[in-house]
Amino acid sequence: MSDSEIADSERRGAEIVPVAFRQRTGAPVRAASETSAVRQVSFDRRELQTILNLYGRRVAEGEWRDYAIGFSPAKAVFAIFRRASETPLYTIEKNPALARRQGAYSVVSSEGFVLKRGQDLERVLAVLDKKIKLVVP
Repeated sequence: MSDSEIADSERRGAEIVPVAFRQRTGAPVRAASETSAVRQVSFDRRELQTILNLYGRRVAEGEWRDYAIGFSPAKAVFAIFRRASETPLYTIEKNPALARRQGAYSVVSSEGFVLKRGQDLERVLAVLDKKIKLVVP
């Protein structure tokens, strides 16, 4: 096309449509936004309900006051605070990469010690749940 033909098509509002070239395998080339989509690990509804049930009981007892939730491609974290300005007392982590070895769920203390780790979230959270004690006068 000559310069005058290009200028004429631009004036008429002609759109230039990009063509996706095929790779050697015959698959179309994906756009950068499609290939760079990273899945994040998150808590599903059942897991979050279990965690929030425990959190609600401890808030009612006046021990915990705040929480934060964080998601990344490697793991999901539910952090529990006594006050918002402090470091978390405990973090409940879901790490699917450890699911077959040590268990996907773990409870970590503020010092960084793993208190409990396992496959079942309710059993892992039992370490944070208070035991009922018998008081004899």
